[in-house]
Amino acid sequence: MKIAIVNDMPLAVEALRRALASEPELQICWVARNGEEAVQFCREERPDLLLMDMLMPGMDGVEATRRIMHDTPCAILIVTADVERNMAQVFAAMGAGALDVVAAPSLGSQQLLDAATVRRKIHNMAWMIGHKTSHSGKPSRCPVNASKDKRLVAIGASAGGPASLVELLRQMPADFPASIVLVQHVDEVFAAGMAEWLGTESNLPVRLAREGDSLLPGAVLLAGTNNHLYLSAEGKLTYRREPTEQVYRPSIDVFFDSVASHWRGEAIGVLLTGMGRDGARGLLHMRKRGFHTITQDQASCAVYGMPKAAVALEAAVEVLPLERIAPRLIERLS
Repeated sequence: MKIAIVNDMPLAVEALRRALASEPELQICWVARNGEEAVQFCREERPDLLLMDMLMPGMDGVEATRRIMHDTPCAILIVTADVERNMAQVFAAMGAGALDVVAAPSLGSQQLLDAATVRRKIHNMAWMIGHKTSHSGKPSRCPVNASKDKRLVAIGASAGGPASLVELLRQMPADFPASIVLVQHVDEVFAAGMAEWLGTESNLPVRLAREGDSLLPGAVLLAGTNNHLYLSAEGKLTYRREPTEQVYRPSIDVFFDSVASHWRGEAIGVLLTGMGRDGARGLLHMRKRGFHTITQDQASCAVYGMPKAAVALEAAVEVLPLERIAPRLIERLS
């Protein structure tokens, strides 16, 4: 896969080189220092994927994206050092045709994690544009505990959530290749009954998440206590009282934040119908770490509160009607 880099900072270019170096199939075909060079180089040798910075001297990443998509269209992934600060430019570039955004890798203590995030995003985009890499296409037969094969769908819901969860789970095939974890605002007195009910409506086994559970493909685990469900650095599920100030227990934000901080595989965050703002900030955290994020659209929500808050934070990569969410998950993960 031919990859081009557009960035005027030598350290940033070196960090990207190191991020790609572990996979020989990801070949850097050229490096441009600004937008003008990028437009010219694309005419001379169009890459399969272009890693575009936003802020550069002369022509910035937004205008370069616009011109490249007009003259020599190719897949563009925005790679910028401060996604939050550059959000306006990021979404202007996505409006001009860029497909996605990821935080730029560093050369510091976060180097390995940052590099893995960038590579995961590149492989996701390779799949989107139909370019075969060792991580795209059919799942490999590596052990499921190999981090590159770990897949997780983290779903949060509140008011109107049970009906939405049933509709979503009914569409999931019995061989769905990812773990699914549900955080629904429901008192622990009713959680066991809800898990049993969801299981009768789903092709997948559903049960309450237990302390110390590992995540297994094709299994659905529901947060089952009034404490917060949390994914530990060891990849195990646990329950925590903190943060005690959280109004919603279990909190979707707490679980999404733990996924963003500790999950070492591929993940998709989904925020469904619900009142309030719980889950919006956590979904944004997941997106910033390079994970795909989806919210339910207003028309199909019983209560358009949590998804609305996520959209306002620009935490959602996609906003979809409920009936399209399960097919989208299957499409991305199968």
